[in-house]
Amino acid sequence: MKKITLLTTLWLIGCWVYAGPVTEHGQLKVNGKQLVDRNDQAVVLRGVSFGWSNWWPQYYNAEAIDILSNDWKCSVLRAAMGVEPDSAYISDPQSQLALVTTVIEAAIKNDVYVIIDWHSHGMRTSEAVDFFRQMADRYNQYTNIIYEIFNEPVMQSWEEIKAYSEEVIQAIREFDQNNVILVGCPHWDQDIHLAANDPLTDCPNIMYTLHFYAATHKAWLIERANDALNKGIPIFISECAAMEASGDGPLDLDSWNTWLNWAEDNQISWVCWSVSPKNESCSMMKETALPQGPWKDEDLKEWGILTRHTIRQYNTNTDSTDTTDVSRYLSDIYPAFL
Repeated sequence: MKKITLLTTLWLIGCWVYAGPVTEHGQLKVNGKQLVDRNDQAVVLRGVSFGWSNWWPQYYNAEAIDILSNDWKCSVLRAAMGVEPDSAYISDPQSQLALVTTVIEAAIKNDVYVIIDWHSHGMRTSEAVDFFRQMADRYNQYTNIIYEIFNEPVMQSWEEIKAYSEEVIQAIREFDQNNVILVGCPHWDQDIHLAANDPLTDCPNIMYTLHFYAATHKAWLIERANDALNKGIPIFISECAAMEASGDGPLDLDSWNTWLNWAEDNQISWVCWSVSPKNESCSMMKETALPQGPWKDEDLKEWGILTRHTIRQYNTNTDSTDTTDVSRYLSDIYPAFL
């Protein structure tokens, strides 16, 4: 009996040690302006977004998700399914569905949260309704799921986005009453003040997305976001990075740390862009990085190294808890960080 009790205790300890974010937090929901877990405790998710699925499909594989979950220690991954360009969802839905479901199911296996991102700048209401109805019907029983229904509106007014969001949310809620839904805001997710002044009503468990690129977006956008928070608007940073909004240029570490500290102080989740090898500074992978891994620092660009170490430090304290130490680490490798 004592032997059985000991074995059971060891097994339970092992489950606790290796429990992932979903086991730890369970069903997420929105309480006021805060994302909370099944025990109504505040949750801050930190992770990475894949690049456009139609351009960088090679990274949409289970081995990459294993690395990002277990080595990078991401608590959330974002499957950025391209919608409108050539070879994206509108022209090739089956291949894009296959890529997205690969990420979703690998994320479920790794016990992390996953954002199903309708990665579009244009409004395709009927196609979005059909897509999210499929996703909600298929994955409604999994607490891992977060729906992002409009990546970055560009030319649309808030009134148009609001009407679109209501229709897509209704389609999701036909099958999934519980999982969180992320709603886009005008002008590349920077005009969150428009949503704050006229929010969606009777739509529980929704949050509004804010995107920033630290070298471009400075105090003015933080002030705008603070105003939204003061009005009770829940914010989720589903895309961010340390360089210019073009996705290129040098990393602005001072502004990045200002944004990161602001997000952490306000217990706001953040997702870094992107797992891809594009020739720009916001793409984390070098051309030599194998899509299935393994990845050493030598396989990553500066932004990939910074992202990995920052997520690890916040999610597990595996690395230093002082962000300046990450910058020092980078400066030892890359003189540009000095």
